[in-house]
Amino acid sequence: MVDEQTPEAGAEQQATPPQFTLQKVYTKDVSFELPNAPEVFQETGQAEVKLNLSQRVNNVADDIFEVVLAVTVTATTNEKTAYLAEVHQAGLFGISGLPDQQLQVALNTLCPHTLFPYASRSITDMVAQGGFPPLVLQPVNFEQVYQQRMSQAQAEAAGDMEVQGNA
Repeated sequence: MVDEQTPEAGAEQQATPPQFTLQKVYTKDVSFELPNAPEVFQETGQAEVKLNLSQRVNNVADDIFEVVLAVTVTATTNEKTAYLAEVHQAGLFGISGLPDQQLQVALNTLCPHTLFPYASRSITDMVAQGGFPPLVLQPVNFEQVYQQRMSQAQAEAAGDMEVQGNA
């Protein structure tokens, strides 16, 4: 008897399951500045702390991506900068078997979520070594951040289309 394969069976055998591997975590850049030292240590009042996040993705090789998460913390007291701490935390991720849309989601949510604890620890250590009270960064929901960026991009694209349609 001849063994017949259906087209679906052949496609399942050829498709590889999605793969996600963290190959390396490293610190790409670190900066800590005290622009108003030593006077800043004489200031009274509660410091206002601002957190800024950004990231970039580089395709290093087939299915290998470098994701760099930049975390910047700026503390001000009485409108003077107390300190500025910045870490560019990077990782090499092997990601394969995902459609483009799911790949973008993984690169923009799962990868920075993996890197954030390393960056947070570096920031905490720098602030403490700089002579300030310990700073513990709260966890970030990168899925929510990504969804907000996508919604904003869609709104801007829709606005561009309206402007073009009215011209």
